[in-house]
Amino acid sequence: MAKRNPENERIKRAYLIYLRDAMGKDETTLDKVAAAIIRYEQATGFKSFKQFHPEHPGRFKKHLAKAKTDRTGEPLAKATVDAILRMLKGFIKWLAGQNGYKSKIRYSDAAFFNNNAKDVRVAHAKRQTRYPSMEQCAHAFTHMPSATLIEQRNRAGFALLMLTGARDSALTSLRLKHVDLIERQIFQDARDVRTKNSKTFYTWFFPVDEMYLDCFVDWVNFLRKDMLFGPDDAVFPKPKIEVVAGIGFQATGLTGEIYANAGVFREMIKASFVSAGLHPFVPHSFRKTLVKYGDHVCATREQFKAWSMNLGHDSIDTTLTSYLQISVERQGELIKSLN
Repeated sequence: MAKRNPENERIKRAYLIYLRDAMGKDETTLDKVAAAIIRYEQATGFKSFKQFHPEHPGRFKKHLAKAKTDRTGEPLAKATVDAILRMLKGFIKWLAGQNGYKSKIRYSDAAFFNNNAKDVRVAHAKRQTRYPSMEQCAHAFTHMPSATLIEQRNRAGFALLMLTGARDSALTSLRLKHVDLIERQIFQDARDVRTKNSKTFYTWFFPVDEMYLDCFVDWVNFLRKDMLFGPDDAVFPKPKIEVVAGIGFQATGLTGEIYANAGVFREMIKASFVSAGLHPFVPHSFRKTLVKYGDHVCATREQFKAWSMNLGHDSIDTTLTSYLQISVERQGELIKSLN
């Protein structure tokens, strides 16, 4: 079976350029779209897109139903399947307007990639997600080791996560020039920091336990004064790996370079909870923790609005809808307490 179709590759490249330059999509989105289209080609035996037939989307859906995730070997989640189908729908709709394809594909053909109504409801259903309590975060943090430079860096990363609720991709791309210890804030500058939707905003440190602030301040001062790191060096740098006689490869220092992605940081946070005998919470769950805490400490709507802005939300509705969900049990308790 063919692994690539040269004709398809050319038009795929044109579509990705269109998404990037005309629609403003980022590289992460482009990678997902490219992967989705390759899945479709695999299902059709890498036939030319000009040979499109209404049966192909049905064959593709069966292909997705049998597909497994590379990491766990489990079937693809309903939300993942729904996202892939929407990407293909957008591609086919665009393809129908391109020279050489107009007579082969109609705009209405994109509708064949619609997901069935039941799976759409499952994919987009709101679900309660687990997040750590403030006490669980403190327990995990105090049990983190700090004997080596990497362990000290990891503790500082956990601390800043509690101080800001920033996304892991943003934290791992922070540079020292983005940290202002006097104002107790970080500047999430989208020119350098990997923020969601390339948004630029300031985040002041949340009023959480002082141990987090002390840890992070000590780390930044260490980088600046002892390591002589400059403004463009990473706040959470990659380790310097060298060969040590009789031991082999070992981390011997810090490079000052940022990580390409947040994978290492994400695994470190999960491991810190597991080591403390807790659920392996991910960095993003801290945002729910802080929103819940903010709902408790904020006395006015204006204060909670500022709390919401600190997380990078333009609308307080985003904070309430996505991060301050109320369980059915809690709903009942609140209503009964009004009596």
